[in-house]
Amino acid sequence: MDIAALIQAIVAPLVTHPEAVVITPHETADYMAFDLTVAPDDVGRVIGKGGRVAQAIRTIVYAVKSPYTKRVRLNIMDAPHD
Repeated sequence: MDIAALIQAIVAPLVTHPEAVVITPHETADYMAFDLTVAPDDVGRVIGKGGRVAQAIRTIVYAVKSPYTKRVRLNIMDAPHD
């Protein structure tokens, strides 16, 4: 299962600027981490009230069988402001 493609498939329909969705995978000592960056006005849509949408996305991503030996982590990053 391609975790980055899964995250893209979940997040793209939620945001108003799907072309701005960027997923950057990187490995840390403990995790295979995926940094998710969206347009600044879409951050609230991805996080949701009280973080419920973000938690639901993480639940799905963490439940999928991963090809990595390390645990998967999804980080929702603040978009750089122009």
